[in-house]
Amino acid sequence: MKNIKAIFALMTTLLFLPTTICLAADTNTVSSTVVTDKMPPTASAPSVVINNSDVCKSAASAAIQTQILGFASGITITDENCERIKLSRSLYLMGMKVAAVSALCQDARVFDAMWMAGTPCPHMGAIGDEAKKGWEENPEDVPSNSEIFKKKESSQLTEEDQELNMTTD
Repeated sequence: MKNIKAIFALMTTLLFLPTTICLAADTNTVSSTVVTDKMPPTASAPSVVINNSDVCKSAASAAIQTQILGFASGITITDENCERIKLSRSLYLMGMKVAAVSALCQDARVFDAMWMAGTPCPHMGAIGDEAKKGWEENPEDVPSNSEIFKKKESSQLTEEDQELNMTTD
């Protein structure tokens, strides 16, 4: 009986020995903890809504985000040319045609086009040749980006320089 017990103990040991070795190998792992509550913050650009198509404005928004600080902003941008056209249309519809043209003539491109067409913009209520004379006598009233009057001023300056050179000779 002693032999049977010894054989049973030996067989039991041999039977569970590979399992013990495998279990020892399986449990030899490194455990780690992942922290998931450290998400970076997010800056969201605001939406700027302009629902009315009769408004001469457009919208812009932007956002920037770092790990510490975020910033978001939104603005509206006025389109002055659109406003000028709408004002001119309103004046024209009220029967004020000269005022409508005068409103458009505040834009240097329109001013130059009218001048090149031989129909200068109205000046202080004057139209036609009287308006042309008024603009030439008061160049400070001309829209600042007018190419026509820039060329006139530069040509007048060169003529004055030539006159000065002739008098000094």
